[in-house]
Amino acid sequence: MLELLGYITNHGQYLTVPSVVGKKTEDAIKMLEEKGFEVEIQDSVYTDTASKGIVLKQIPDPSSTVKINRTVLLTVNRKTLPMVDMPALEGKSLNFALEIMRRSHLTLGDTVFRPDFMKGSVIEQNFHGGRIKPGAKLPWGSAVDLVIGSGLNDEPILVPDLIGLTFEEAKMVLQENGIIIGAIVADDDVKDSSAAFIWKQLPPRYNEVKEPVFIQSGQLLDIWLTTDLTKHPESDTLINKP
Repeated sequence: MLELLGYITNHGQYLTVPSVVGKKTEDAIKMLEEKGFEVEIQDSVYTDTASKGIVLKQIPDPSSTVKINRTVLLTVNRKTLPMVDMPALEGKSLNFALEIMRRSHLTLGDTVFRPDFMKGSVIEQNFHGGRIKPGAKLPWGSAVDLVIGSGLNDEPILVPDLIGLTFEEAKMVLQENGIIIGAIVADDDVKDSSAAFIWKQLPPRYNEVKEPVFIQSGQLLDIWLTTDLTKHPESDTLINKP
């Protein structure tokens, strides 16, 4: 009777736990079950220093001797990226913002310097071309673009001529000169601003008596958008000015 009880409970039978750390989770489970172990996923975490979907840790440790049917607990690296919260970076120094991003598991994308009195500080945080608010969800490891204040230059510059340029071309010109886009007034038929043209700007490049107009870095310039420059006689006059 005692011999039968021992057979039923696998009394005195032991197994050596194989090492499955670093193996794909599916392969690790199959190996353990084939050797007579029960398997349970104890935890699912994420680290970007290891391959997705592999075993990071096991309990009992490899080469441990345990009774047959013992449950092996696995900690695995997630296959999908977890989501993290976008921190509030605006107003913080660049170095401090980079440290916050590192702790938040985010990376630095592009950096653009814009004239602003907050020299060396983050004045905008952007993701995929648009401003992103603190608390928004981003995939772990996402690259966030930062706009950094470069200080204000007191040297006046000639207002750039934007008439006839596309909105995207105008943005590049303004960024190169440290001028900030102010109001954007678009015709009713403008559906895609990136393909629209500038037909009016304020301040203009020249005043009423054809004298050049100057502006300082960090100041605003308003623009008017259209898809058809011929609708606005003023645009033709400005484009063909001497």
